Amino acid sequence: MPRPTAAQLAYGSATVIVSTIAMLLLSQTSTGLGVAVISAASLALGLLVALTVPVPKRRGRHAARTGAGAPAAEGTPAPQPAAAEHPVHH
Repeated sequence: MPRPTAAQLAYGSATVIVSTIAMLLLSQTSTGLGVAVISAASLALGLLVALTVPVPKRRGRHAARTGAGAPAAEGTPAPQPAAAEHPVHH
């Protein structure tokens, strides 16, 4: 599982804090059960926001691992398309 980005952590944390305060103020609850329900709902909302933040596409290490767009290492032949390896003669 990839690590969360700084934007995901920031948006998720801000959502949890703001939504918890807003729901507590609007509901005016003072019971432990009410606070627990609001806290759980805020955590779920923060997780949802953090997971829906667009993640930028990585081009560095991932591309080098798959060989796409990365130069071949010295002494290693560059990958060739399958059609170039076996030309078809008619």
